[in-house]
Amino acid sequence: MAELVDATEKARQLIQQLKAKHGDLMFHQSGGCCDGSAPMCFEAGELMIDDSDVLLAELEGCPFYMSAFQYKYWKHSHLTLDVIPGRGASFSLEIPLGLRFIIRSRLLTDEEAAQVKDA
Repeated sequence: MAELVDATEKARQLIQQLKAKHGDLMFHQSGGCCDGSAPMCFEAGELMIDDSDVLLAELEGCPFYMSAFQYKYWKHSHLTLDVIPGRGASFSLEIPLGLRFIIRSRLLTDEEAAQVKDA
């Protein structure tokens, strides 16, 4: 299976900071409500996950999900979770810190794309 999601060192540090304050976390790549398509960080279990979601990765021990519908469009991309200064219009846990998670993307190589699962 190709690695579909990774994180920058800044994102990993922020995840650890949020875990120290909130405990176990989870991520869901938002499909566009409120703040556009953005990675959202929640306390584990705060967002209901079901068969309509795809587990893409675990980052610092935190599951990273995307809706299956959205995954059909993004499955040919490698996503990198990063952090920038600013306040997004979302309910993600980093927002009160004056930071926001963002996604940077690139197309998968042919070799990586051949390993991607269908959802």
